[in-house]
This record gives sequence, C-alpha cells and structure tokens, in this order.
Amino acid sequence: MAKKALQVAVQMDPLEGIDIDADSTFALMLEAQARGHTLYQYQPKDLSFNNGKVTAFACPVEVRRKQGDHFTCAAAAPLDLKKMDVVLLRQDPPFDMAYITTTHILEHLQPKTLVVNDPAAVRNAPEKLFVTHFPGLMPPTLIAHRREDILEFRAEHKDIIIKPLYGGGGAGVFHVTPEDENLAALLEMFTDFYREPAIIQKYLPEVRQGDKRIILVDGVAVGALNRIPAEGESRANLHVGATAVKTGLTAREIEICAAIGPELKKRGLIFVGIDVIGGYLTEINVTSPTGIQEIDRFNGTNTPGLIWDAIEGRLK
Repeated sequence: MAKKALQVAVQMDPLEGIDIDADSTFALMLEAQARGHTLYQYQPKDLSFNNGKVTAFACPVEVRRKQGDHFTCAAAAPLDLKKMDVVLLRQDPPFDMAYITTTHILEHLQPKTLVVNDPAAVRNAPEKLFVTHFPGLMPPTLIAHRREDILEFRAEHKDIIIKPLYGGGGAGVFHVTPEDENLAALLEMFTDFYREPAIIQKYLPEVRQGDKRIILVDGVAVGALNRIPAEGESRANLHVGATAVKTGLTAREIEICAAIGPELKKRGLIFVGIDVIGGYLTEINVTSPTGIQEIDRFNGTNTPGLIWDAIEGRLK
C-alpha cells in the first residue's frame, strides 16, 4: 500500500540564507518532497494565535539541490496549522523568549498535528541544561551568576570554558586558560549582556582530537561526525572553521546514547544531535540539530529518510 501523502509545514529561518550542502532542514525537506509530501514554509514571525486557532502566514514551497536556485515559493497566505499532518520546528537558536513563545503556541496543535520535535519537550530541554539530568555523563560543570562561585570553580579546575547558557553555534564561547587574566572582564561582559547565569565547564583538551556530533533518531544513534577545531580555535562548530571528519562510535559513546535514548524517545524528541568530547556529553541539541548531510556524505546513508520513517511511524 502506498504511504499517505502528508501536509507538512516547516517553521525555519529564511530559505534564502541557507547552505544547501550543509543545512539539515533543507535535507529533510528534500526527503519529504521525494516521498510525495506537500511542503509549506514560514518563519517564526509569521506564526499567530487567534482565539484558539494557530495560523502561519506560509507559502507552498518546492526545493531542489541547485545552487542559487534551490527553492520556489508560491504566494504566501494564512495557513491553518491544525490542518497540517506535521509541523517541523526548525529555526535556529538563540533559545530566547521568542523561541519559547513559539513552543507555547505550537503546543495547541497537538495531538491532531504532530510537531517535531515536541514543543513542550523542546521548551523543557535547553541544550546545555538538559544534559545535567544525566549524572556521570557530563564533564565538571557549574551554572552560576556569583563571581565567587565561578572563581572557586576555576581555582579547582584551572582550565575552563565559559559560555552563554542559552546561546548557540559557538557564539560567546571563551576558553580561559590558567594564565589568562581576562576572566574578570569576561564576567563583567556576561553580566552586561545576559540576565541568565553562565555555564562554566572544565576544559577538555581532547577537543583538539574532535568534538563529536552524534545523531539520534527516536532515541537510537544512527550516525556520527567528528569536528576538528581550526588551528588556534577552541570551538568545533563547522561554521567557524572546524573540519568535518568521518568517524564511528566508541564503547563510551554507545553507552551515552543507550543512557539517554529512552528518555529522548519518551519525550517526543525524534531528531536530536548530541555533542561528545573525550567521552563526556557536553550538549543535547533538540532545537535545530545539524550535521546529517555531512554524515550521509561520509557513510552513504540516508538520515533524513530515517527521520521521516520515525515521523511517519508516529503518525500511525
């Protein structure tokens, strides 16, 4: 029996600005289209709630892997999202109040419309906080405002990483070595720019061998990518110059995935990317995970296909 063609709305950043050779949302859209699903696209600012009805000012969209001509949008119009089978929640962080507001609005669609990832679960699982619920898997970590607490943590661990609690993409991440005299100035800057506490972790020198991104689909590890930081750079994000390298999973990484997988599945977190450095789980990315195109190029796999299999399975 042929599979049912689905109506799919994608909440994402502007299509004009994506890198079609790296963007995971684009890969998901290509796979959906290949399966005969109908696609609509809108940005978070196009979402509205009116007397119980959730609407997006969305355009029907077709995508293709052609540089400079990778999509065609028809005229945008109000779209009743409860008439969709699936809404993909795929805009990039920062995970701020604007992002959180979209999760509250999209929550009204369920259970009639499947939102991926589940908006309540996304709201309750900020990348750098969710990991704290899995003791024994993460490196020594402090989440704090008080300067005294941070200085005490640094005195204990010497070499540290300090970063915004709700940031993303490597923005605002600083490596503070034992000899670095800039910590006080950094703390002043964090206080000026962020109301939230900072997250401080022991620096893991193993990052020079790579920060591994592992993709889990419905709680099961399906592929991995190692990201080697550029020379003189402590961040391993691909868009700041890290190099993507083919990799597999170690016994420790398999153990980490087995520990967190059932909880991800239970929460409706179908598409998740975790970051592992030196055998330590550092982040659980649930908002807009990336890396599937690189993994598939290395391995000849079809990760978007696995994700859509999981989505279609949930709809049954």
